[in-house]
Amino acid sequence: MSEEGLAGRVVVDGQPLPPLDQLIACHECDLLMHHPHLGEEEKASCPRCGYELVVHRSHMRRRSLALVLTALLLFIPANFLPIISLNLLGQNAVDTVWSGVIGLYHLDMKGVAFVVFMCSMLVPLVKLLCQLAVLLSMPYASLRPLGVQLYRAYNHLREWGMLEVYLFGILVSIVKLSGMAELHLGVGLACFVGMMLAQIWLEVTMSPHQVWDALSEEEGDHART
Repeated sequence: MSEEGLAGRVVVDGQPLPPLDQLIACHECDLLMHHPHLGEEEKASCPRCGYELVVHRSHMRRRSLALVLTALLLFIPANFLPIISLNLLGQNAVDTVWSGVIGLYHLDMKGVAFVVFMCSMLVPLVKLLCQLAVLLSMPYASLRPLGVQLYRAYNHLREWGMLEVYLFGILVSIVKLSGMAELHLGVGLACFVGMMLAQIWLEVTMSPHQVWDALSEEEGDHART
């Protein structure tokens, strides 16, 4: 296979390829194909492996803004309101996410405390703030370069946010302690679950291709929502 530039075009085996902005590669099997043109609530999958290539969600920006603001509103009660109230042999204890971090720190487990703080509080908050900034920058050409940098940072942070792992640990603790003590679930747990579900729904709604298309528009265009 030979490749050479010809008037801004790429030639492969004697056949010119379309411009790169008209092509898309599958993230799973690397199949190169024409970029599909989709209507609202339509999606395209790779014909070779079935991977979802592109999805176009209607009112993506407005729906995503609603979800990210919901998650941010739930962040403080989820982390600082009681998750579990424990009564064991007349001793009462109320636990929150933040008190868990402080407890680990005072038990001389500073490394574990830092990991819990980073993965359950700091990274989720920074991710939400990055998503909010990206969504707010879409309609403004002067802010889109900043939006691009923040969206790249958000994608690097995704693997560090592990709210579902923390929630799984809470549920395991509840099951193990239920036969030993009197437990009462607090409003913090409901807020924590609500925040996690809002973030998951936000991940689904905030279509990456729509975000990149909106951030790549020329000045004067309206963001695609």
